[in-house]
Amino acid sequence: MGSEKLESAGIDARILLVRGVSVMLDSDLAALYGVTTSALLQGMKRNRKRFPRDFVFQMTNQEVTNLRSQSVISSLERRYGGRRYGPWAFTEQGVAMLSSVLRSDTAVRVNIEIMRAFVRLRRAAMVSTQLMSLVEDLSKRVDTHDSVISDIVESIRQIVDPPAQGRARPIGFTADLEETQ
Repeated sequence: MGSEKLESAGIDARILLVRGVSVMLDSDLAALYGVTTSALLQGMKRNRKRFPRDFVFQMTNQEVTNLRSQSVISSLERRYGGRRYGPWAFTEQGVAMLSSVLRSDTAVRVNIEIMRAFVRLRRAAMVSTQLMSLVEDLSKRVDTHDSVISDIVESIRQIVDPPAQGRARPIGFTADLEETQ
């Protein structure tokens, strides 16, 4: 990962919703940081006091199955026989705490991008909530004003496409036109 630019879309796609919380899996974080999953977990376990349950938790087999069934993750390090234990899920605070455990330049740079991704996710959720509120408000208004809206639409149709009234007479002096018809 060295000097290549991190793709924010790639990081955003790795943020998952587990137990109602936005998390990143240990294997995804390890790949981003350029370390093995075991090295990342070893750093976390050596500093366990820095990682309370609301910062990191181990996923259950059912949670892993649910993620696989949603095609979010195809395999969790299936190479070399797979994992014996469920993956660890790091919340935003847990990812931030990793920066104090993994001190390389890459870890710092990646951490900054991950924090930005979590902020983008929160902003998107907030905008989505506001948008849904506006849609709900609009739907309530439409239900009570259907006839008014229908009249407005009909008026606009008449302006755009006036009804045909037979043959239109030209504007202006028409004396010689009437004689030839």
